[in-house]
Amino acid sequence: MALKKVISVDLIEVIENGCVQVRTKTAIMEDGKQISGTFHRHVVVPGADVSGEDVKVQAICAAVHTTDVIATYQAAQIPA
Repeated sequence: MALKKVISVDLIEVIENGCVQVRTKTAIMEDGKQISGTFHRHVVVPGADVSGEDVKVQAICAAVHTTDVIATYQAAQIPA
């Protein structure tokens, strides 16, 4: 019986305001079959440092987080 912990980014969503939602799956595998799994979610906001993110998340953020998207997001965060 060989147990293995597998962590992967299994869902990436882009929201209308430019935020990127990331779901990470942690699966415990026994002889190639999943016996347990959990999920963790986090959000990457426009303009955030993405250097620690998965390469797929970095690529999507590079495409989506344009200068205009970052400026619009930051402007929306200032209380009226």
